[in-house]
Amino acid sequence: MAFSTWLVHPCVLSRKPNFASPSPVHKPPVLMSFASIRGLEAFSAAHDLDPIRQVPPDFTPKDLLGVICRQKDAESSLRLLDWASKQPHFTPTSSVYEEILQQLGQVGYFEKMKTILKEMQQSGCKLSQGTFQIFIESYARFELFDEAADVVVNLMDEYGVVADTFIYNFLLSVLVDEAKIKLIESVYSTMIDRDIRPDVSTFNILIKALCKAHQIKPAILMMEEMSIYNLAPDEITFTTLMQGFTEEGNMEAALRVRTRMLEVGCSPTNVTINALVNGYCKQGKLVEALGFIQDECTKGFQPDKVTFNTLVNGLCRAGHLVHALDILDVMLQEGYDPDIVTYNILIASLCKLGEIEEAMSVLDQMVQRDCLPNMVTYNTLISTLCKGNRIGDAMELARALTLKGLLPDAYTFNSLISGLCRVRNLEIALQMFEEMKYSGCPPDEFTYNILIDHLCLSGKLGKALALLKDMESNGCARSVVTYNTLIDGLCKNMRIEEAEDIFHQMEIHGVSRNLVTYNTIIDGLCKNDKVHEASEIMDKMILEGLKPDKVTYNSLLTHYCRQGNIKKSVDVVQSMTSNGCEPDIVTYGTLIGGLSKAGRTQAAYKILRTIQMKGMVPTPKTYNLLIQTLFKQGKTREAMRLFREMVEKADPPDYITYKIVFRGLCRGGGPIGEAVDFLVEMTEKGFLPESSSFSMLAEGLIALAMEDKLNRVVELVMEKANFSENEIAMVKGFLKIRKFHDALSTFERLLCNRRPEKRYKQ
Repeated sequence: MAFSTWLVHPCVLSRKPNFASPSPVHKPPVLMSFASIRGLEAFSAAHDLDPIRQVPPDFTPKDLLGVICRQKDAESSLRLLDWASKQPHFTPTSSVYEEILQQLGQVGYFEKMKTILKEMQQSGCKLSQGTFQIFIESYARFELFDEAADVVVNLMDEYGVVADTFIYNFLLSVLVDEAKIKLIESVYSTMIDRDIRPDVSTFNILIKALCKAHQIKPAILMMEEMSIYNLAPDEITFTTLMQGFTEEGNMEAALRVRTRMLEVGCSPTNVTINALVNGYCKQGKLVEALGFIQDECTKGFQPDKVTFNTLVNGLCRAGHLVHALDILDVMLQEGYDPDIVTYNILIASLCKLGEIEEAMSVLDQMVQRDCLPNMVTYNTLISTLCKGNRIGDAMELARALTLKGLLPDAYTFNSLISGLCRVRNLEIALQMFEEMKYSGCPPDEFTYNILIDHLCLSGKLGKALALLKDMESNGCARSVVTYNTLIDGLCKNMRIEEAEDIFHQMEIHGVSRNLVTYNTIIDGLCKNDKVHEASEIMDKMILEGLKPDKVTYNSLLTHYCRQGNIKKSVDVVQSMTSNGCEPDIVTYGTLIGGLSKAGRTQAAYKILRTIQMKGMVPTPKTYNLLIQTLFKQGKTREAMRLFREMVEKADPPDYITYKIVFRGLCRGGGPIGEAVDFLVEMTEKGFLPESSSFSMLAEGLIALAMEDKLNRVVELVMEKANFSENEIAMVKGFLKIRKFHDALSTFERLLCNRRPEKRYKQ
């Protein structure tokens, strides 16, 4: 295969993947039923024949084993064994017992397993290491790893079965997969203490465990220890170490291990090469990865699916989707069938870039090549369609997967419910939630949190609270996110007493409150003028080891400023500083607003200068109240100087700023010409005047017989506000015949319809 064609820098190509697909037609959401499929399964299971009637007359142990293997549950198998044991001339074999042990292990019936083991011994059946492997696997399945280790360390001794290197290696492999490093060390020590000689596989397992625990140096020392037992590292040993180094991002060390591997005459396998290719890809060194493959191909290496998938994944992660699709083409040309991993990587990458039509085309290609999509494939596409508000298409795809024998899982339902909520179709989302429960897919915490959040946003707090109770009755864990969402919704809807109840329920139900919980309830209490209770909650927060932050203090500060209590406001800021919480622009802006509202402009000025000295950029909100107060105090020159300073040194003025200044100038705060010039300036910035302020200006112009200037400013605003030709003609008609009252009334009515608080398109 020629890999040289790939050796192009990944950034060179910029073309988009070209898939022939029709333009998307967004389909409306239609609720579907998934329950019928699960119902068919249940119907089938319910109509199974009586297991005893399935056993032929004069059955053999092999016949019985066949019937037991077909049973849906371990209890049925136990009844069969009990019945068979009572039949004359029948003795169960090890195979029968081990099948029942497997079934019991699947559901965690460990005491019954021990009973069967004892029966097995008493019946004279031979107990082998395979029998005890079933116990190890079963305990591990339920994460009972100490019990799994005890099988080899103690249980096998009890039944007189010798534990050898093979069974220890089996146990160590199980523990490695779960990263139980301390237990692995203990089991290995026991193995050595009992004079059970480790082999190469033992060391490979231990080295893998150390690499997974990021203990690379001990892993190398473990390889050196092999010589004590006259053992030599094999390709698995070296490959495992290489993988360990690549996981740490140390490609140089991985390549040194490869050099040593070659020096001792150990030939690399495809697994070795693929591990190094993966290392290059993880570091984003895609050209180096391709060059490395090229070199290895000259030495006889034949890339396999893992090689291609690694390259495809690396290219996708680096954002070079076009090149990943090129690799797919090469795979097909060279006779390699892409597998589910290849397609899922490509589909996920396309979806991440929002290229949903191209992703759907890859799905079609996948099906055409007889590579069956799995739930990962469908869930990726459904989630992306939902995020793009294409709920109808997502529903149709979900329905299609059921026709292919796949059942929607919690992720599928959550994507659909979240999408429905996003497009504000809460009613269908709730129907989907009921369908989810009815179809045998229990809603999880994420499902409930989505619905509770959107019910709160829609003000449907009764239903949100009912869902909290539903979570409890269905045994679904309620996290701090669930409670925080409800508390926030109740506070925003001014139902503070209920919010407090939910807050206290958290302690009763053993759910730890976090900073968000406390900040939400404190803010809600402050907005409901319950600042004393907010202070008590803040004390409780500190006792629980949580430190108040800027959000906490700013809630209290906002309350006191709103009440005009400057002394308390200053106390909050001082307390904030003394507790090591640096005030932010919101803090200072709130304090400036409070001082301005109280008429203490000089103090507000000082705070503004403090902000500037600290290098903070004041927001429009910081300036607006101070400018407004200066206008009210008749200090027009100061107000305008502050406005000009804001334009030069702070964030750009917003609509509120322009409204305040224009209103201040129109109320006689300065020469009328200045107000006219400011009107021109604000319209050039994309803001329309407030109708009431414009009326004051217009009346002043009329009083001063400045009709020409009035006509010009009216025409300017009408043009900027995109008045229609008929509307312009109507206003101009009234002005022409000097019906100023009618002209201004019509103008104001039309201007109000333009929502002047919004910036118009320039």
